[in-house]
Amino acid sequence: MMNVGVLLAAIQFAAQKHRDQRRKGADASPYINHPIEVAVLLANVAGVQDEATLIAAVLHDTVEDTRTSQGDLEATFGPAIRLLVQEVTDDKSLPKVERKRLQVEHAPQLTHSAKLIKIADKISNVREVTDSPPATWSLERRREYLDWAERVVAGCRGVNRALEARFDDTLRRAREVMANEE
Repeated sequence: MMNVGVLLAAIQFAAQKHRDQRRKGADASPYINHPIEVAVLLANVAGVQDEATLIAAVLHDTVEDTRTSQGDLEATFGPAIRLLVQEVTDDKSLPKVERKRLQVEHAPQLTHSAKLIKIADKISNVREVTDSPPATWSLERRREYLDWAERVVAGCRGVNRALEARFDDTLRRAREVMANEE
């Protein structure tokens, strides 16, 4: 049975770490909405009940986008959560193009749980790029993001049909919306 207290502690931890951050989208929504959405997609679309996967989903951007270290995560949530978050964390010391290339390259080698988190993350991001794109992103850049997200998810396929179908629907809708913007 899931320890709801630990999941809530992870949400509180992530909320504290992301407290001053906003999404890049035009509506500048609070950043914490994103990791919560990723966990909600996993629970409600994919039917994930695994505590570690849901906790890592909530924490998936803390190391990459805040001053949280892998050690902080391990001290607070244990080695299993740290390893799962580490698996879906980009190395920000690398150039953006290289990080994106590595996400595509590494996707097929991710663990089952990491693939689930990665797909849910891309669903959330594609939805954001569609419904509230960053003001500085051209239509071409948004389309490039969709193509890249599709390549990442291609390497994660085979883990959850419902989640993959949601990604496909989200991607199809995004392409339709962008086609109408021309």
